Amino acid sequence: MSTPTNTVPSRKLSIDDILDLRAYERVRAESRAEVIELKKLRRISLGPVVTLMFENRVTMRSQIHEMIRAEKVMRDEQVMEELHAYNPLIPEAGQLSATLFIELVTEDEMREWLPKLVNIESSIVVRLSDGSEVRSITEEAHAEQLTRDYVTAAVHYVRFEFTPEQVEKFAAGGAQIACDHPAYQQSVSLQSSTVTELLNDLRA
Repeated sequence: MSTPTNTVPSRKLSIDDILDLRAYERVRAESRAEVIELKKLRRISLGPVVTLMFENRVTMRSQIHEMIRAEKVMRDEQVMEELHAYNPLIPEAGQLSATLFIELVTEDEMREWLPKLVNIESSIVVRLSDGSEVRSITEEAHAEQLTRDYVTAAVHYVRFEFTPEQVEKFAAGGAQIACDHPAYQQSVSLQSSTVTELLNDLRA
C-alpha cells in the first residue's frame, strides 16, 4: 500500500468557478467593489511609469469574468481559452505573480520609454531586509509574444519564486520592490498591510 503524501491543492481556476453571463451580472457590482478594495493592497507604484499589480485567484477570476462579459462569451470552449490564458498568472504557494504595466499616455512618452526599457521584465526584484533578492521570472506562456529586442511591451507578466526561508524573511518586514534596470533605477518599501496580503499567496 502506498503512503499518502501531503499535497497542497492547486489554486488554479476551473470552468466550474466561472459564472455565466446572467449570473455574473447579478453579482457584478458587489464583486467589482470587493476586487477594487483588494487591488489597493496589491498594487505597487514603482517610480513614475511602472506599476505592479500582484495577482491572485480572486483578481484573475474577476479578470476572466470581465473578459467574458465584454466579449459576450457563451461557449465552454471559449471559457476554457480564457482559463488557459489567465491560470498561469495565479501564484501557487511560494510564489508571487504580477502584471507589470508601463503606464504611458502620449505617443511621445511611448517613443521615449518603450525602447529604453527593453528587458525590464527581468529587472524587478523583491529585496528582503537582509539585502538578499528574489528576481522576477518572465511568465513563459506570454514571454514569446511580449519580448522584443528593440522595444518593450507596455504589459508584462512576471513571477517571483521564494524559498521557505525567503518567505519568512519577507514576513519579518522591511521588504522592498526594486527595479535595477540601467535606465530605470527605482525602489519602494512595502507597507505592512501589503506584506500581510501577499503572505496569503506565499504561504500554503
